[in-house]
Amino acid sequence: MNDAKILLVDDEEELRRSTAQALELSGFSVETYSNGDHVLELIGYSFPGVVVSDIRMPGIDGMTLMQKIRELDPEVPVILVTGHGDVQLAVKAMREGAYDFIEKPFTPEMLAGVIRRAMERRGLVLENRLLKAVAGKRDDIEARLPGRTQVMVDLRYRIRAIGASDADTLIVGETGAGKEVVARALHDISARASRPFIAINCAALPANLIESELFGHEVGAFPGAVRPRYGKFEHGRGGTILLDEIGSMPFDLQAKFLRVLQERVISRLGSNEVVALDVRFIATSKVDLEAEVAAGRFRADLFYRLNVATLHVPSLSQRRADVPLLFLQLVREAAARYGRDEMAVPPDVISDIAQRDWPGNVRELRNAADRLVLGLDNGGRQAEEATGLAERVAEFERGVIASALVAHGGSLKPVYESLGISRKTLYEKMQKYGLDKKLLATEISGEGQREA
Repeated sequence: MNDAKILLVDDEEELRRSTAQALELSGFSVETYSNGDHVLELIGYSFPGVVVSDIRMPGIDGMTLMQKIRELDPEVPVILVTGHGDVQLAVKAMREGAYDFIEKPFTPEMLAGVIRRAMERRGLVLENRLLKAVAGKRDDIEARLPGRTQVMVDLRYRIRAIGASDADTLIVGETGAGKEVVARALHDISARASRPFIAINCAALPANLIESELFGHEVGAFPGAVRPRYGKFEHGRGGTILLDEIGSMPFDLQAKFLRVLQERVISRLGSNEVVALDVRFIATSKVDLEAEVAAGRFRADLFYRLNVATLHVPSLSQRRADVPLLFLQLVREAAARYGRDEMAVPPDVISDIAQRDWPGNVRELRNAADRLVLGLDNGGRQAEEATGLAERVAEFERGVIASALVAHGGSLKPVYESLGISRKTLYEKMQKYGLDKKLLATEISGEGQREA
């Protein structure tokens, strides 16, 4: 990893500076941060390095930072620096996924040794991912956006095609469908992967500060501007800017943003100086922007400028056949995130999950998986009155067969072979439980046809 780097996070300036100098003398490339906010913008599946963080900091502490990093990529090594009284907390962090911890005071040689081992591990992870991708095996894009339906196959194909380019992209999809996951995937397979990924929620920016937040300002630009400040656009130079829910951007600001898109320059508030901007813009929207244009709430010229490369993220209702396998993956991820053993999901729960509607899409399904792993409920199933043994056995059997049919895409031979029964027995049980193979096959293939 020639571009390997250490992200060093510590709110104590003197300790941060001295540690960075010692690591640089040991031959490492180090970037220092006083808090974890900007660190998260640099983490992705292709991040070539490790994170070293103090465990106790104001704002985002080391434990929280580690958890957020693990949500982005669970295989990024995080080394936590602890005080003498924090050893129990550090041991807890190790159980939850920290690579290692160093107790203060420590020698530079000790920290450097831990970092070298972490770098070697990260290098092996990235090399293994690359080899799998080259060999045509399941790669990071498929791991992050799983699904066998044609709409998901097509989406992954388009992500790989668009991601390698530098084209600005519009991502459209319902709330919770995974638009930001798609945006991060585009960033991580691009040449900008090692640079910042800045996510901006257009709906959450305060109206009176939105221009300052995006463009930055000079001293005296407005009351309270006592020092100059980079805006998020400038902070993301060389990387990717995600404008989440761009349909919420105020109409008057849309004209200024259009100029940024076209000319790739900005001017901070209170300044006439033009600053060149080397970024890729990705925008997301849960609303139909074409309809917003017709209603006069969104600029037509901005819409057509963004609409060059567009990705549609399907809702779970558009790929119902993927729900059981997706739920099982989310359960595995939740178990790893919470430090729990992998659990076997009862077939009747899987069957119930497959039949439910999920208006909150993947986000709602992930919450159900988390609750199941934490023992808070049974994966979203409603409590039912106890039934007799025969009814429970029948429900279990029906769930096993339904899950097998979904897993094998409606193909009967691998189903009866995997279940160890004859073809005739499978037909009889499908008829008994109302499992229609033709309807299932139609559902699986029909999603792709409708998307096309």
